[in-house]
Amino acid sequence: MTISKKIFELLQEKGITQYKFAKDLGLTHGQVTDWKVGRSNPTVERLIKVADYFDVSVDYLLGRTENPKINL
Repeated sequence: MTISKKIFELLQEKGITQYKFAKDLGLTHGQVTDWKVGRSNPTVERLIKVADYFDVSVDYLLGRTENPKINL
């Protein structure tokens, strides 16, 4: 699963809108849309913010583990 698919799966699971997610992380809606359609990926710094936002590990977002709490 790609990073963006994992992010949007978490958004759906938590019932968070893309707008709220973007606002909470200080992103534009366009940046989030670019992630969704695969035009770009989050930077390392933003990936860390996303992991903290969802209380999951970066390795989980990267698809390195299926356990959301484990960093390898």
